[in-house]
Amino acid sequence: EVQLVESGGGSVQAGGSLRLSCVVSGWPYSTSGVCMAWFRQGSGSRREGIASIDSAGRINYADSVKGRFTISRDNAKNSLFLLMNNLKPEDSDMYYCAANPDVCGADRVPYPASLAYWGHGTQVTASS
Repeated sequence: EVQLVESGGGSVQAGGSLRLSCVVSGWPYSTSGVCMAWFRQGSGSRREGIASIDSAGRINYADSVKGRFTISRDNAKNSLFLLMNNLKPEDSDMYYCAANPDVCGADRVPYPASLAYWGHGTQVTASS
């Protein structure tokens, strides 16, 4: 069974930083051609794709986080990371990692329906 487990969320003051981690276990597919991404969602709102990275090294960010967030992965540790700097109150949401046995789109973060596997989320709160 494929499992994705996020960690690293918490509460910070606006302007602060957090580093989210996502560990993948039970992956039955080849490690080549894997798309991984971070999404966020508040109550009553749609799930927003904020960053993606695939095995070909293609990285995409949502405009709302460009220049502040950095996505990275460690294939040897089956892990995905999201470094979030200069957090703003509007960044407060539940953050989810997701994975799919395929490459990501070339020019944007994938739509949620494009990814087959999801974690349960970690809460991020930035207060002013």
